[in-house]
Amino acid sequence: MCFVDTSPSVDIEASDLDAVGYVCADCGEKFRALGRRVKCPSCQGTNVKRE
Repeated sequence: MCFVDTSPSVDIEASDLDAVGYVCADCGEKFRALGRRVKCPSCQGTNVKRE
């Protein structure tokens, strides 16, 4: 079986990947994350607020 990587190449600057601080309103976990659909890494809840 042969696999070929056909994913597109993307050039991203490190400054474009600034993680944002969040706190989970369900369990109180504080964490940093990227993206728009942020989930708490502890409880997997989506009820998170930016710090």
